[in-house]
Amino acid sequence: MIRHYPWQYNDMKQVGIDYFNINEVEVYDKQMAKLRDVKQETKNIIKLLGIGCDDLVAEFGTGTGEFCLEVAKHCKQITGIDVSNRMLEYANEKIKLRGINNVDFVHGSFLTYRHSGTPVDFVITQLALHHLPDFWKQIALNRIYAILKEGGSLYLKDTVYSFDTNKYEHFFEQWISKTKSLAGEELSQDVTTAVREEFSTCDWIMEGLIKRAGFTIQHAEYEQGFLAQYVCKKTGGSIEPPSIIS
Repeated sequence: MIRHYPWQYNDMKQVGIDYFNINEVEVYDKQMAKLRDVKQETKNIIKLLGIGCDDLVAEFGTGTGEFCLEVAKHCKQITGIDVSNRMLEYANEKIKLRGINNVDFVHGSFLTYRHSGTPVDFVITQLALHHLPDFWKQIALNRIYAILKEGGSLYLKDTVYSFDTNKYEHFFEQWISKTKSLAGEELSQDVTTAVREEFSTCDWIMEGLIKRAGFTIQHAEYEQGFLAQYVCKKTGGSIEPPSIIS
């Protein structure tokens, strides 16, 4: 078991939307569809990484499991990790309905998940790491590095700020206004809360955290001033890598 210290950041707590609330969970997929084409994004990631039938995959922040269930068609085994038991219950119902048998869902987080068995070929995390302050992002990336096999890859997509910070007021107002026009008042309020209370960081900081964990950044792409995606390969030694594999 992982030892829990009184000073450790609790990334098992819910930040932002209450995904321990079954009503929020049930509308999650519909809400995401207003802003994203999740199925097409999943296909793009599978192609970008070259995920194949012999590969082991882990996803942090799996949510309702939609990404996991699509990737399961292309890999040997995938593990989805999330802090919300409600989300995982919903995801497990999808497994039963679709008859999929190579997906495991685990209640856990970046800082609490303990990997067992063979190191994985790929780790994917999307729109989740920003829930951690920067120091704990570093610890999370170190831990991800430790569960990847040598030569394995991390795909990281998150809210990362690449806009001119001298114009932050205008940028945030425009972002929230655009979200409202595309997806409605509720999601625009979610963005407002995220900007105010969550821990999205700057592009140069995120790149530094990734490299310090031991990764080589093979691809970095920034969109709209607030979204980033990285493909990172495990190629060297991390800084005091944690022992999280049992």
